[in-house]
Amino acid sequence: MWTPLTRRIENMTYTNLTNHFLIAMPGLHDPNFEKTVTYICEHTSEHGAMGIIINSPLDIPMSEILEQLDIDHPISNLENSIIYLGGPVSSDRGFVLHESTSRWDSTLVVKDGISITTSRDILQAIARGEGPEKRLMALGYAGWSPGQLEQELAANSWLSGPADNTIIFDQPASQRWQAAASDLGVDLSLLSTETGHA
Repeated sequence: MWTPLTRRIENMTYTNLTNHFLIAMPGLHDPNFEKTVTYICEHTSEHGAMGIIINSPLDIPMSEILEQLDIDHPISNLENSIIYLGGPVSSDRGFVLHESTSRWDSTLVVKDGISITTSRDILQAIARGEGPEKRLMALGYAGWSPGQLEQELAANSWLSGPADNTIIFDQPASQRWQAAASDLGVDLSLLSTETGHA
């Protein structure tokens, strides 16, 4: 059973949302986040939060990214590679969210079995067909300053719940928003688009 995050944050109560989904409420009309699901990679009271939007595919072929980086690639290794808009911050920077126990030059382990990597070596491995089998490649990320995410949660801009790897890596992008909410027992079509705007 899910509990809407309607709590009052009087002293900026902090709940660590690392390895959680942020699911945009129907009333959230920010063009960067409308109908998005964001996977929170890191969340601390001191530094705020950082995440990757997992359901905004871009019309950019992976081969184009690799060519810009001068990484050789057989096309066959990239047939199912989709690039996502990970968020509005640093949209020229690449991030690979992946299931893997392998360590790369610049990897943040979010939890056992899921990590985010920003170094070139993982792209070289993907190009050779040796990278993580389950992965999501994104340009840019979503970021919140300390206390900002807590304020947005209190204003009912987001639903939040534990992340599910199958939604990230196995569900079609067009279904992830509804699927993430369904995981919490929520039917987004039944929620008012005016939530949080009384």
